[in-house]
Amino acid sequence: MHRVYRYVLPGVKNELKQWREVADQIPDDELRQQAIDSMTTKQFHCQGGAVYAAANLPSRHILIPLIVAFQTISDYLDNLCDRSTSLDPQDFRRLHQSMLDAVDPEAPLHDYYEFRQEKEDGGYLQSLVQTCQANIRKLPSYKLVEKEIRELVSLYCDLQVYKHIRHDLREAELLRWWDQHAGNYSQLRWNEFAAATGSTLGVFMLFLAAKDTQLTKERVADIRKAYFPYVCSLHILLDYLIDQEEDRVGGDLNFCSYYETMDQSVDRIAEIVLRARDRVAVLEAPAFHRMIIEGLIALYLSDPKVSKQNEVKRISRQLMKNSPMTRLFFWANSIWIRANS
Repeated sequence: MHRVYRYVLPGVKNELKQWREVADQIPDDELRQQAIDSMTTKQFHCQGGAVYAAANLPSRHILIPLIVAFQTISDYLDNLCDRSTSLDPQDFRRLHQSMLDAVDPEAPLHDYYEFRQEKEDGGYLQSLVQTCQANIRKLPSYKLVEKEIRELVSLYCDLQVYKHIRHDLREAELLRWWDQHAGNYSQLRWNEFAAATGSTLGVFMLFLAAKDTQLTKERVADIRKAYFPYVCSLHILLDYLIDQEEDRVGGDLNFCSYYETMDQSVDRIAEIVLRARDRVAVLEAPAFHRMIIEGLIALYLSDPKVSKQNEVKRISRQLMKNSPMTRLFFWANSIWIRANS
């Protein structure tokens, strides 16, 4: 946490400040507003993701700009799709081509706004893509992780397309998509798989691993199995858990709403926590990955949104019961960071 406070958070703040200056110059009013909103309301995503840079401080000048730029693309596109002037899956697919291009250092840039009315962003999205590509070129073992990263990003893009289309079509499309993958993830429910695809943590961990010149294919496989689906699923289920009331009012799809009871929610999330802990135990520096798991639980369950939703508050108490000291430590830190952001 000393590394996070001393190096990571200031680094993230500096990167977001620079991107905010670019966003302020976006010509189109709608695109400018969504770019600014994504940074002001979701900066915690960049702060949390950049924690991976704390595991390799000498490389933070590569990892922090890379993680912040990639997460900023994700948050910006999520805003564009959530508050979209379009319900066109072709539009959503083309927007998210930027994420696939961002993780391919040799990819050409595309017209990411081809199928939408708002187009003039002053080069903002392309600049984010190019920043990712430039920093990826500095990762010596990127070739070893590129296939895994592309698969995770492809799943992420699929999710964003299916969850943002017309309300009467999205659940059927998500279930059809799940049918294509269910055989590989029989231990999960469809909503838990979908949640896993919505996390960028597996990508960030693979960015970190790619900085290691001694990386092996076996280690890459272990990282993939630990993070996807378990750590990633936990991440997004917790996010959806605290957003249930907000999503209900906004008519947004929420994967935690597919649990039938409070007890079922607690049991399934607790089971995913246990599986995530088991899988990270075989990784190098397992204590770091356990910190990520406990930090996620503390971060989301300490969110002020929890206290405003009685059902979520009860679930939170159940999940926090008999918490290890690490989780309680991060609970306090999460509250402190929010208060001082």
